[in-house]
Amino acid sequence: MSHAIEVTGLRVDFGDLRAVRDVSLTVEYGEIVALLGPNGAGKTTLVETLLGFRDPTSGTARIHGLDPRRDHGEVVARTGALLQRGGVWFPMTPSQVLELTATYYDAPRDPGDLLDLLDLRRCASTPWRRLSGGEQQRTLLALALIARPRVLVLDEPTTAVDPEGRQVIRSIIAAEAERGCAILITTHELVEAERMAQRLVLMHRGAVVAAGTLDELAGEPELIIETSGPVDVDALARLLGCVVTSPSPNRLHCRITSNADRVSLVSAFLLERNVELVSLRTRASLEERYLELIAEERSHS
Repeated sequence: MSHAIEVTGLRVDFGDLRAVRDVSLTVEYGEIVALLGPNGAGKTTLVETLLGFRDPTSGTARIHGLDPRRDHGEVVARTGALLQRGGVWFPMTPSQVLELTATYYDAPRDPGDLLDLLDLRRCASTPWRRLSGGEQQRTLLALALIARPRVLVLDEPTTAVDPEGRQVIRSIIAAEAERGCAILITTHELVEAERMAQRLVLMHRGAVVAAGTLDELAGEPELIIETSGPVDVDALARLLGCVVTSPSPNRLHCRITSNADRVSLVSAFLLERNVELVSLRTRASLEERYLELIAEERSHS
Protein backbone atom coordinates (compact mmCIF):
# COMPACT_ATOMS: atom_id res chain seq x y z
CA MET A 1 0.00 0.00 0.00
CA SER A 2 1.38 3.44 -0.93
CA HIS A 3 2.01 6.22 1.54
CA ALA A 4 -0.80 8.74 1.94
CA ILE A 5 1.72 11.51 1.21
CA GLU A 6 5.13 10.90 -0.34
CA VAL A 7 7.63 13.60 -1.29
CA THR A 8 10.92 12.46 -2.82
CA GLY A 9 13.90 14.68 -3.63
CA LEU A 10 11.59 17.66 -4.19
CA ARG A 11 13.17 20.88 -5.42
CA VAL A 12 11.33 24.09 -6.25
CA ASP A 13 13.14 27.11 -7.71
CA PHE A 14 11.88 30.64 -8.30
CA GLY A 15 14.47 31.94 -10.73
CA ASP A 16 17.75 32.00 -8.82
CA LEU A 17 16.00 31.35 -5.48
CA ARG A 18 15.85 27.73 -4.37
CA ALA A 19 12.75 27.67 -2.14
CA VAL A 20 12.67 23.90 -1.53
CA ARG A 21 15.92 21.90 -1.53
CA ASP A 22 15.74 18.14 -2.14
CA VAL A 23 13.04 17.49 0.47
CA SER A 24 11.83 13.95 1.15
CA LEU A 25 9.09 13.00 3.61
CA THR A 26 6.17 10.63 4.04
CA VAL A 27 2.88 10.66 5.95
CA GLU A 28 0.91 7.48 6.59
CA TYR A 29 -2.87 7.12 6.86
CA GLY A 30 -3.88 7.78 10.46
CA GLU A 31 -0.70 9.76 11.19
CA ILE A 32 -0.27 13.44 12.11
CA VAL A 33 3.01 14.97 10.93
CA ALA A 34 3.98 18.58 11.69
CA LEU A 35 6.20 20.43 9.24
CA LEU A 36 8.05 23.00 11.35
CA GLY A 37 10.21 25.94 10.43
CA PRO A 38 10.54 29.72 10.66
CA ASN A 39 8.81 32.00 8.18
CA GLY A 40 10.53 31.62 4.83
CA ALA A 41 11.63 28.03 5.47
CA GLY A 42 9.78 26.75 2.39
CA LYS A 43 6.83 25.10 4.14
CA THR A 44 4.08 26.84 2.16
CA THR A 45 5.88 26.34 -1.15
CA LEU A 46 6.21 22.63 -0.41
CA VAL A 47 2.49 22.38 0.43
CA GLU A 48 1.43 24.29 -2.69
CA THR A 49 3.58 21.97 -4.82
CA LEU A 50 2.23 18.90 -3.05
CA LEU A 51 -1.32 20.01 -3.83
CA GLY A 52 -0.53 20.61 -7.50
CA PHE A 53 -0.57 24.41 -7.51
CA ARG A 54 3.11 24.61 -8.47
CA ASP A 55 5.35 22.56 -10.72
CA PRO A 56 8.40 21.03 -9.03
CA THR A 57 11.76 21.88 -10.55
CA SER A 58 12.79 18.29 -9.86
CA GLY A 59 11.76 15.37 -7.66
CA THR A 60 8.23 14.08 -7.08
CA ALA A 61 5.22 14.71 -4.85
CA ARG A 62 2.39 12.21 -4.49
CA ILE A 63 -0.91 12.10 -2.59
CA HIS A 64 -2.71 8.74 -2.48
CA GLY A 65 -0.02 7.64 -4.95
CA LEU A 66 -1.35 10.20 -7.46
CA ASP A 67 0.52 12.96 -9.27
CA PRO A 68 -1.06 16.23 -8.01
CA ARG A 69 -0.60 17.92 -11.40
CA ARG A 70 -1.56 15.08 -13.74
CA ASP A 71 -4.33 13.73 -11.49
CA HIS A 72 -5.36 17.07 -10.00
CA GLY A 73 -9.12 16.50 -10.08
CA GLU A 74 -8.91 13.19 -8.24
CA VAL A 75 -6.41 14.55 -5.71
CA VAL A 76 -8.69 17.52 -4.95
CA ALA A 77 -11.71 15.24 -4.52
CA ARG A 78 -9.90 13.07 -1.94
CA THR A 79 -7.86 15.73 -0.14
CA GLY A 80 -8.87 18.53 2.22
CA ALA A 81 -6.66 21.61 2.33
CA LEU A 82 -6.43 24.77 4.39
CA LEU A 83 -4.04 27.27 2.84
CA GLN A 84 -2.81 30.67 3.98
CA ARG A 85 -3.53 32.23 0.62
CA GLY A 86 -7.04 32.59 -0.73
CA GLY A 87 -10.32 32.70 1.09
CA VAL A 88 -14.01 33.16 0.49
CA TRP A 89 -15.87 35.70 -1.63
CA PHE A 90 -16.44 38.61 0.76
CA PRO A 91 -20.29 38.76 0.68
CA MET A 92 -20.67 35.05 1.44
CA THR A 93 -21.39 33.70 4.93
CA PRO A 94 -20.03 30.51 6.50
CA SER A 95 -23.41 28.84 6.00
CA GLN A 96 -23.63 29.83 2.34
CA VAL A 97 -20.09 28.81 1.41
CA LEU A 98 -20.42 25.43 3.16
CA GLU A 99 -23.76 24.69 1.47
CA LEU A 100 -22.35 25.68 -1.94
CA THR A 101 -19.17 23.62 -1.49
CA ALA A 102 -21.18 20.58 -0.39
CA THR A 103 -22.84 20.49 -3.82
CA TYR A 104 -19.47 19.73 -5.43
CA TYR A 105 -19.17 16.30 -3.78
CA ASP A 106 -21.14 13.05 -3.97
CA ALA A 107 -21.26 12.31 -0.22
CA PRO A 108 -20.35 15.49 1.68
CA ARG A 109 -20.61 16.06 5.40
CA ASP A 110 -23.69 17.97 6.50
CA PRO A 111 -22.90 21.72 6.53
CA GLY A 112 -24.98 22.18 9.66
CA ASP A 113 -22.96 19.54 11.48
CA LEU A 114 -19.75 21.34 10.56
CA LEU A 115 -21.13 24.66 11.79
CA ASP A 116 -21.79 22.99 15.15
CA LEU A 117 -18.51 21.09 15.21
CA LEU A 118 -16.44 24.23 14.66
CA ASP A 119 -18.59 26.50 16.82
CA LEU A 120 -19.69 28.65 13.86
CA ARG A 121 -23.42 28.84 14.55
CA ARG A 122 -23.19 32.30 16.08
CA CYS A 123 -21.57 33.71 12.94
CA ALA A 124 -23.18 31.42 10.35
CA SER A 125 -25.00 34.37 8.70
CA THR A 126 -22.15 36.89 9.00
CA PRO A 127 -20.47 37.98 5.72
CA TRP A 128 -16.88 36.77 5.35
CA ARG A 129 -15.38 40.27 5.54
CA ARG A 130 -16.93 40.80 9.00
CA LEU A 131 -15.71 37.55 10.53
CA SER A 132 -12.82 37.60 12.97
CA GLY A 133 -9.55 35.98 11.93
CA GLY A 134 -10.33 32.96 14.09
CA GLU A 135 -13.84 32.58 12.62
CA GLN A 136 -12.44 32.74 9.09
CA GLN A 137 -9.84 30.11 9.97
CA ARG A 138 -12.45 27.75 11.44
CA THR A 139 -14.63 28.24 8.34
CA LEU A 140 -11.70 27.29 6.11
CA LEU A 141 -11.13 24.17 8.21
CA ALA A 142 -14.81 23.27 7.81
CA LEU A 143 -14.36 23.57 4.04
CA ALA A 144 -11.33 21.27 4.22
CA LEU A 145 -13.41 18.66 6.07
CA ILE A 146 -16.60 18.77 4.02
CA ALA A 147 -15.63 16.09 1.47
CA ARG A 148 -14.66 13.50 4.13
CA PRO A 149 -11.03 13.50 2.88
CA ARG A 150 -8.50 10.72 3.43
CA VAL A 151 -5.70 13.30 3.52
CA LEU A 152 -5.70 16.74 5.17
CA VAL A 153 -3.04 19.34 4.41
CA LEU A 154 -3.32 22.23 6.87
CA ASP A 155 -1.10 25.29 6.50
CA GLU A 156 -0.92 27.10 9.88
CA PRO A 157 -4.38 25.90 10.99
CA THR A 158 -4.42 27.75 14.35
CA THR A 159 -3.27 31.16 13.10
CA ALA A 160 -5.42 33.98 14.60
CA VAL A 161 -7.49 31.44 16.58
CA ASP A 162 -8.19 32.05 20.28
CA PRO A 163 -7.24 29.43 22.93
CA GLU A 164 -10.73 27.90 23.03
CA GLY A 165 -10.83 27.67 19.24
CA ARG A 166 -7.39 26.06 19.19
CA GLN A 167 -8.61 23.34 21.51
CA VAL A 168 -11.56 22.69 19.18
CA ILE A 169 -9.20 22.43 16.19
CA ARG A 170 -6.83 20.09 18.03
CA SER A 171 -9.72 17.80 18.96
CA ILE A 172 -10.99 17.70 15.38
CA ILE A 173 -7.53 16.93 13.99
CA ALA A 174 -7.10 14.09 16.51
CA ALA A 175 -10.53 12.68 15.59
CA GLU A 176 -9.72 12.81 11.87
CA ALA A 177 -6.48 10.90 12.43
CA GLU A 178 -8.38 8.35 14.53
CA ARG A 179 -10.68 7.60 11.58
CA GLY A 180 -7.63 6.97 9.38
CA CYS A 181 -7.01 10.36 7.78
CA ALA A 182 -3.38 11.31 7.06
CA ILE A 183 -2.66 14.85 8.25
CA LEU A 184 0.22 17.15 7.36
CA ILE A 185 0.30 20.37 9.38
CA THR A 186 2.68 23.23 8.70
CA THR A 187 3.36 25.59 11.59
CA HIS A 188 5.98 27.76 13.22
CA GLU A 189 4.16 27.43 16.57
CA LEU A 190 6.13 24.82 18.50
CA VAL A 191 3.54 24.36 21.25
CA GLU A 192 0.90 23.43 18.67
CA ALA A 193 3.27 20.94 17.05
CA GLU A 194 4.04 19.33 20.42
CA ARG A 195 0.35 18.97 21.24
CA MET A 196 -0.88 17.65 17.90
CA ALA A 197 1.80 15.76 16.00
CA GLN A 198 3.12 12.23 16.31
CA ARG A 199 6.14 13.04 14.16
CA LEU A 200 7.97 16.27 13.34
CA VAL A 201 9.88 17.44 10.27
CA LEU A 202 12.00 20.58 10.72
CA MET A 203 12.73 22.75 7.66
CA HIS A 204 15.15 25.65 7.40
CA ARG A 205 16.06 27.56 4.25
CA GLY A 206 14.17 25.08 2.11
CA ALA A 207 15.81 21.91 3.43
CA VAL A 208 14.90 19.29 6.03
CA VAL A 209 17.41 19.60 8.89
CA ALA A 210 15.85 17.07 11.30
CA ALA A 211 12.93 14.63 11.47
CA GLY A 212 11.56 12.20 14.03
CA THR A 213 9.31 11.86 17.05
CA LEU A 214 9.41 14.43 19.85
CA ASP A 215 11.55 12.11 21.96
CA GLU A 216 13.94 11.49 19.09
CA LEU A 217 14.40 15.21 18.43
CA ALA A 218 14.85 15.95 22.12
CA GLY A 219 18.26 14.27 22.02
CA GLU A 220 20.03 12.43 24.80
CA PRO A 221 18.59 12.59 28.33
CA GLU A 222 20.12 15.31 30.51
CA LEU A 223 19.33 17.27 33.64
CA ILE A 224 18.07 20.73 32.75
CA ILE A 225 17.91 22.91 35.83
CA GLU A 226 16.44 26.39 36.18
CA THR A 227 17.41 28.33 39.28
CA SER A 228 16.54 31.62 40.97
CA GLY A 229 20.10 32.87 40.48
CA PRO A 230 23.51 31.99 39.01
CA VAL A 231 25.71 29.30 40.57
CA ASP A 232 29.28 28.01 40.13
CA VAL A 233 29.07 25.80 37.04
CA ASP A 234 32.47 24.16 37.62
CA ALA A 235 31.59 23.25 41.21
CA LEU A 236 28.35 21.58 40.12
CA ALA A 237 30.21 19.72 37.35
CA ARG A 238 32.70 18.33 39.91
CA LEU A 239 29.86 17.31 42.22
CA LEU A 240 27.95 15.42 39.52
CA GLY A 241 31.02 14.20 37.66
CA CYS A 242 29.74 15.37 34.27
CA VAL A 243 29.88 18.25 31.82
CA VAL A 244 27.70 21.18 32.89
CA THR A 245 27.00 24.16 30.65
CA SER A 246 25.07 27.35 31.32
CA PRO A 247 23.35 28.76 28.22
CA SER A 248 21.88 31.54 30.38
CA PRO A 249 22.69 32.75 33.94
CA ASN A 250 19.83 30.84 35.58
CA ARG A 251 19.83 27.69 33.44
CA LEU A 252 22.12 24.68 33.73
CA HIS A 253 22.43 21.72 31.36
CA CYS A 254 24.02 18.68 32.99
CA ARG A 255 25.07 15.90 30.59
CA ILE A 256 23.92 13.09 32.84
CA THR A 257 20.74 11.04 33.31
CA SER A 258 18.44 11.82 36.19
CA ASN A 259 17.94 9.69 39.29
CA ALA A 260 16.85 10.34 42.88
CA ASP A 261 20.42 10.58 44.24
CA ARG A 262 21.48 13.15 41.64
CA VAL A 263 18.37 15.26 42.20
CA SER A 264 19.12 15.22 45.94
CA LEU A 265 22.72 16.31 45.28
CA VAL A 266 21.53 19.20 43.12
CA SER A 267 18.94 20.27 45.71
CA ALA A 268 21.52 20.25 48.52
CA PHE A 269 24.06 22.08 46.34
CA LEU A 270 21.57 24.89 45.66
CA LEU A 271 20.34 25.03 49.26
CA GLU A 272 23.89 25.57 50.55
CA ARG A 273 24.16 28.58 48.24
CA ASN A 274 20.73 30.03 49.06
CA VAL A 275 19.57 29.51 45.47
CA GLU A 276 16.10 28.13 44.76
CA LEU A 277 15.37 25.30 42.35
CA VAL A 278 12.75 26.75 39.96
CA SER A 279 12.37 23.69 37.71
CA LEU A 280 14.11 20.46 36.77
CA ARG A 281 13.59 18.55 33.52
CA THR A 282 15.17 15.46 32.03
CA ARG A 283 14.85 16.38 28.36
CA ALA A 284 15.33 19.47 26.24
CA SER A 285 12.08 21.12 25.19
CA LEU A 286 11.13 21.22 21.53
CA GLU A 287 11.85 24.96 21.53
CA GLU A 288 15.38 24.40 22.87
CA ARG A 289 16.16 21.67 20.35
CA TYR A 290 14.58 23.70 17.54
CA LEU A 291 16.79 26.69 18.30
CA GLU A 292 19.87 24.46 18.58
CA LEU A 293 19.16 22.81 15.23
CA ILE A 294 18.53 26.14 13.50
CA ALA A 295 21.76 27.55 14.98
CA GLU A 296 23.71 24.49 13.82
CA GLU A 297 22.28 24.78 10.32
CA ARG A 298 23.16 28.50 10.15
CA SER A 299 26.72 27.81 11.31
CA HIS A 300 27.19 25.31 8.47
CA SER A 301 25.78 27.53 5.74
